[in-house]
Amino acid sequence: MTLNIAHGRGLSTYQGFHGAKGIERNLQRIINLLEKTQPDVVAFQEVDEDSHWNRRIHLLDYIKEGAGYAHSYLGVHNRRAGPLPLAYGNGLLSRLAIEHAEHEAFGQASLGEKGFCYTELSLASGHLPVVNLHLDFRSRRRRIEQVERLIGYLEARHAQKGGEHYFSPLICGDFNSRSGKPGDAVRHLFSYLEGHCAYQLLPTSGRTFPSILPIHGLDFIFVPPTYEVSRCEVLRSFVSDHRPVLVDLKIRD
Repeated sequence: MTLNIAHGRGLSTYQGFHGAKGIERNLQRIINLLEKTQPDVVAFQEVDEDSHWNRRIHLLDYIKEGAGYAHSYLGVHNRRAGPLPLAYGNGLLSRLAIEHAEHEAFGQASLGEKGFCYTELSLASGHLPVVNLHLDFRSRRRRIEQVERLIGYLEARHAQKGGEHYFSPLICGDFNSRSGKPGDAVRHLFSYLEGHCAYQLLPTSGRTFPSILPIHGLDFIFVPPTYEVSRCEVLRSFVSDHRPVLVDLKIRD
């Protein structure tokens, strides 16, 4: 599953409007969603570690404990100290052991910075690499630059790792661009991946933003041919201003 949790604010316009109890109620709705759908791996964006605007609640730890996940990783791309601290980025929950995890911010801003997390999860047959990505929402040029940064990272990681048990990564997240828009981030990344193997871009239909009445598809999962897709669904959910994308996968023999 991939889902932008919008700092735990639910459907409100700003997380600072909530007290601790309000944030916890919104997090419980996310926990209920996970308990209902039972994803093995969950990629979250806009996840706070220690931010004043949502009462310094560690969002990923709260959801992890409530939903009963064994493993987690949080890559903080924004960090600001002082009387109004901020610390947030992309988070991953997993029922599979995390063998390797790292993250990279695209810049050095303390507010609004985007980035990605890269994790390798343990499988009996090898590794499951997962990229959790969040791209800039304002600038197409910046999104393309960010995708190029990711491509460079993946090529370096592949050259370092390699081997017969190395799977092509699942790539998911909030791309802040539509899949059918030429020259934007989703098509740019998909064209690169298609040049290496027959990736699927999911969902093929269905919109994710805003969740009340979605008009844009901004959230995607790129699936390599290593996996057989048995189901893909954009869930009708109001835990955030984004709707979650859920994909059921089976490793091909």
